[in-house]
Amino acid sequence: MNEAVHQAGGPVARKHRGGPVIPHAPTPWQRWAARLLYLLGRGLTRTLRRRLLDRGGYGADWPGQAIYVMWHNRLALCLEAYRVFARPHSRAAGLAALVSASRDGGFLAAVLECYGVQPVRGSSSRRGPQALLELTTWAERGYDLAITPDGPRGPRYVVQEGVIALAQVTGLPIVPASYRLSWRGRLRSWDGFLVPLPVSGWGGVLGPRLWVPREASETERESLRQELERRLRTITED
Repeated sequence: MNEAVHQAGGPVARKHRGGPVIPHAPTPWQRWAARLLYLLGRGLTRTLRRRLLDRGGYGADWPGQAIYVMWHNRLALCLEAYRVFARPHSRAAGLAALVSASRDGGFLAAVLECYGVQPVRGSSSRRGPQALLELTTWAERGYDLAITPDGPRGPRYVVQEGVIALAQVTGLPIVPASYRLSWRGRLRSWDGFLVPLPVSGWGGVLGPRLWVPREASETERESLRQELERRLRTITED
């Protein structure tokens, strides 16, 4: 989800010379596949033995709004994790998530819509400034935000600087999130994508929240980026 409702139209993204990048819209096939994946995900979740490991000490002090970050290789259950573990406690109006403007991002945007999540199209290399502005707007409307900080191309488990800038602009805390699976497969992709298997044990994990001051300098932002990366790696079990 690294990743504004897009307009219906053709599936091919275009970059006008001297103009903005237009995100790939989901194709009819992608919308059908997204619906199927949504139903499979909801069905799979019902078979999992789940529990939440609160390493951030939230308890009753759940953030009113937050920026949730989770590694790219845990996209398979990230929306279910938010729905099951975070949404019952969150006082936010909803969730907006960053998704790539690429063709694959069009499919992920369709999946987000099945979950009632607002997709915002962009990444560090495409529509970055526009996506930051759109995410800030959704934060002002009272939404939680979600980003995969090492996506969409990696390196794996390396936090990119965009999430720090977003936290600085919005004033929202960053909540590191992950999950563990006792039984899973793994793809041979750049991120080692985890594939959940039925009847697995599923443990959601939350790390301590991280605040980025509005007046943070470039040096301080880099220090906070490294600290966020450390916190995410600490709660990640491969």
